[in-house]
Order: sequence, then structure tokens, then C-alpha cells
Amino acid sequence: MKRLRRIEGQVRGIARMVDDDTYCIDVLTQVSAVTKALQSVSIGLVEDHIGHCVVNAAKSSDAEGNEKVAEAAAAIARLVRS
Repeated sequence: MKRLRRIEGQVRGIARMVDDDTYCIDVLTQVSAVTKALQSVSIGLVEDHIGHCVVNAAKSSDAEGNEKVAEAAAAIARLVRS
């Protein structure tokens, strides 16, 4: 949550930069920083999901484990495409 609040502040800062007609390259630099921060949050969420949900489902049954693995793979594919 702390990381997400920091990202939220960065996005508000970008909006202020646009309102203030800040040099485009400076705005793009901040957009890149926010993008990297969101990617970091995404990776952490995937790690948690695999470490908890997928592992617990796999312990429960092969079918549940396979379902969670497919779900995680689809989420990772969405992240890679974005």
C-alpha cells in the first residue's frame, strides 16, 4: 500500500507538470518512472499469488493447481503485453 500511495503521488505530480506546461521530456521521464514502479508492484503481486494461491491450490489437488497455474500464466501474459 505504501508503494501504491507513492505512485499515486507521482501521478498527481505528472498532472501538475502537464498543467504547468513542463518540458515534455521531463514529463515523459516521470511517466517512465511511474510505469517502472507499477511494474514492480505487479511483479510483487505475481510472486505473492504464486507463493500462496498457486502453492495452496497445488497442495489441494492437481486440478486446482493446474487451474491456478493457468490463471497465473494468463496474468503474466497480460503483464508482458502491456
